[in-house]
Amino acid sequence: MVYRVRVWLNRTYAENVFFMDQLRRNPSDRAVEIHATHGDVDSPVLAAADTAELEPEGLSPAAYVEFALDQCQRRGIDVFVPRLHQSAIVAHRAEFEAVGTALLAPPPEAVAVFEDKVIAYEAVQAIGGPVPPWWRVRSADELVAAVEELEADGHTACFKPASGAGGVGFRVITRSPFSMAQLSGFPTPYVPLDLVVSALQQADEPVDWLVMPRLGQPEVSVDCLTGPDNRIRLAVGRTKDGRRRGFTLHEQWLEPARRIAEGFGLHYLTNIQFRMFGDRPVLMDVNTRPAGGLHQLSLCGVNAPWAAVQLALGEDPGEITPPFLGQDYTVVSGLRPLRPATLPQQRAQESEPLLPAVPAQTAEPAEPDRATAPGSGARAATPA
Repeated sequence: MVYRVRVWLNRTYAENVFFMDQLRRNPSDRAVEIHATHGDVDSPVLAAADTAELEPEGLSPAAYVEFALDQCQRRGIDVFVPRLHQSAIVAHRAEFEAVGTALLAPPPEAVAVFEDKVIAYEAVQAIGGPVPPWWRVRSADELVAAVEELEADGHTACFKPASGAGGVGFRVITRSPFSMAQLSGFPTPYVPLDLVVSALQQADEPVDWLVMPRLGQPEVSVDCLTGPDNRIRLAVGRTKDGRRRGFTLHEQWLEPARRIAEGFGLHYLTNIQFRMFGDRPVLMDVNTRPAGGLHQLSLCGVNAPWAAVQLALGEDPGEITPPFLGQDYTVVSGLRPLRPATLPQQRAQESEPLLPAVPAQTAEPAEPDRATAPGSGARAATPA
């Protein structure tokens, strides 16, 4: 008898409602039940799940692991897709296996390499992977030195936190003075160098930034599915050039992605991002989790979330080659239902459980417009 598969997504990006949709519409026609937890009661992933709970706030990584183990045991979770506190969770893989839960995430050694972008660049360069020039900066003097060296070679400098995700903290350095140009129209990532230097000089603590040249388009995000045997099962590039999106199987993108995924044991679903430095692709970032736009591969006839769940359950889907590449597309916002609002006076007291399990709305969400479905819904940069 084939049993239902119980999958849990913790505090994840809003766009992963499409990840959940694909699990339910899997080509194996298996019954899938989805549990979701989040810190925001209005997260659409809670409404899209079959059962949902609010997560307790302020837990240390160790305490969160205990919370996660309890969820898996009480809920009978078969596959857990961790985003929040991923590194702490994967360090306890054996304990999750002991309660019958497979973690859909890389091993702790691989996660640790890519938590710090500088360590990641050093490691990728050591195996012959393509990386841009970079500087680790912790002070105003180091920033100015890095910017001047980049500008001397004809590049525009940019910086971002050495640790972080979703583009948070990314800025582009400009020599233009602050003026009305910065106050007209929409905000941009450009910041005058003198203002950044002044802010650093007045800061109470040093920063930890990665400074590098601003890389050119296209941006290509290679979605990889890698088995515990370090062998790639799927690699497809999603291209971004302005509003235009598309797909590629060109080896200039896929070969370095395979080298990184297999070389570092990036098991299950990961996303490896490249941009152009001059006339060659170089690494921009590595996400040790499923990308928010992973569902867009459905335009190529691929259900990557289900293939990953199969792999986690020991049901190897084998090597997956897209039967075709979908046409170019763009991304627009769409509508998703939310759970009914809970009034503050109706919330549980601190002495009571945080929130009992709540079923998602029983009605199926309306089928998205086929012209916009692949990109419907914007991914929040940082889940609350």
